[in-house]
Amino acid sequence: MKIQSLSIHVPAGCINKCKFCVSRMHEDKYINQIEKNTRFRDLYKKDYKKRILFARDNGCNTVMLTGDGEPLINRKFIEDFFEWNDHLPKPFRWIEIQTSGGMLNDEYLRFLRNGGVNTISLSLSSIWNDDENAEYNCPIKESFKINIEELCSEIKRYDFNLRLSLNMTDFYNEKTPEQIFERIKKLGANQVTFRVLYTSGKEVEQDKWIDEHRCNSEVIDQITDYVKANGHELEILPFGAIKYSVAGISTVIDSDCMSTEVGETLKYLILRPNCKLYSKWDDDGSLVF
Repeated sequence: MKIQSLSIHVPAGCINKCKFCVSRMHEDKYINQIEKNTRFRDLYKKDYKKRILFARDNGCNTVMLTGDGEPLINRKFIEDFFEWNDHLPKPFRWIEIQTSGGMLNDEYLRFLRNGGVNTISLSLSSIWNDDENAEYNCPIKESFKINIEELCSEIKRYDFNLRLSLNMTDFYNEKTPEQIFERIKKLGANQVTFRVLYTSGKEVEQDKWIDEHRCNSEVIDQITDYVKANGHELEILPFGAIKYSVAGISTVIDSDCMSTEVGETLKYLILRPNCKLYSKWDDDGSLVF
């Protein structure tokens, strides 16, 4: 089994109500054994570490701290993960975190840096201005609205790798690929992932919103053509996408963010709070063990 990365589902709520949120399309049915089952805490810690080691045994060297909400909410769990990882026979050296950025401040950035995080993947609905981003990410408090330029600058000041994870909304419809990459470069990003918005096919509220507000397929095609014409191939990722270098920026166009395509390589495994591994975010039947 080939595994590209291990997604750690950090048990946490959310500071946003993103209108396209995949997590809100389905109910979270996974019992939080790793934190809440205090009577069998030692047993579940062993189960949890066993799954982490399984990923390592199968050649996985990247871990992503993520979840159904905002992982930064649960700092205690992140701190526990850092400690567990440090005590593994072969700890993960490549640690990333996916965040909307609403809780990142100087102190939290220092904590993540000291804990071993290398890459911050900042999820944005628009890179053009803060109001547009907030309009679609819908922070539940004004204090969670981010200043994109200031936050990117702070992330770079702490010498993290900065990845912009762009939710391809209709804010990009009126922009050219040249304008998009000019803005990405201005923000100091080392990497960018263009995330084509996903629908569940269940005709839920989020599906309807995505159908109305996702980036036009013609624009995605223009970005793809621009990347191919102005970049050069770096490597083929295990799940099939090609990574390009465009003006010194590592670039991936992800049209399968939910890992729906079937292949011999797993794009990721997900370690849920119930201490079990899954290969899909939205399918209980994807249980590995």
